[in-house]
Amino acid sequence: MHSDAANLQLNSHLTTLASIHKIHHTLHRLNLTEDVGQDSHPSACCSRAMPPRKKRRPSAGDDMSAKKSRQDSVFRKHETPQIREEETFSSKRCLEWFYEYAGCDAVVGPEGMEKFCEDIGVEPENVVMLVLAWKLDAQSMGYFTLQEWLRGMGSLQCDSTERLRNSLDYLRSVLNDSTSFKLIYRYAFDFAREKDQRSLDLNTAKCMLGLLLGKTWPLFPVFNQFLEQSKYKVINKDQWCNVLEFSRTINLDLSNYDEDGAWPVLLDEFVEWYKERQMS
Repeated sequence: MHSDAANLQLNSHLTTLASIHKIHHTLHRLNLTEDVGQDSHPSACCSRAMPPRKKRRPSAGDDMSAKKSRQDSVFRKHETPQIREEETFSSKRCLEWFYEYAGCDAVVGPEGMEKFCEDIGVEPENVVMLVLAWKLDAQSMGYFTLQEWLRGMGSLQCDSTERLRNSLDYLRSVLNDSTSFKLIYRYAFDFAREKDQRSLDLNTAKCMLGLLLGKTWPLFPVFNQFLEQSKYKVINKDQWCNVLEFSRTINLDLSNYDEDGAWPVLLDEFVEWYKERQMS
């Protein structure tokens, strides 16, 4: 009995060994293993399922690219916050900028305005200064209050001379929009007149009309001559607004002007004066 049991156990071991040898031989042919003797670690076979890939040695160019990438990353890490800070509007910086021209007063007056215009490279009588005043909603010509400055410069996102210089082209372009131009034209009347007067004195009116219409209305030089020889000493707001409408709608030869229309007498007299001048 013991001999039969021993033989049975031996045959079982031999069968197992033969199977292992067969498996090893098959895997060896497929180059998928090195040693099946480590059958206690089945993961070893899996890890060798594919031949190991040789690592490519980095070239000099790769080293330079990697180094540059790391340097760029470090640069962005340190510089980005600074750039963002400079691009962000600062009320504190805007306030400090205001007092460069206002001094101890809470208003930029004529002297400060002269220095301000010099710093931004614009003549005080340049039309862009009128557009800027409109943006600040300034109430008096030649003066910017602290409240007007902070509100207006904030809307423009300008807190330094450099930023405003960079915005000058934008301010000029506003005049090309007909709706904005009309608003600026109407604003100019109240901005330029004396606050205790309801009308604009003639000399100031001619200067403002030249500023706003001198380059765009071909009849302005003739109209200006008419004003100089006329009896008028002031221009009221209705007359002021109608001059703009006249310049936009009436032909240069005045052929479509309706004398029975709702035009102010000032323009009726101008048309009559112009036609008589043309006939003489």
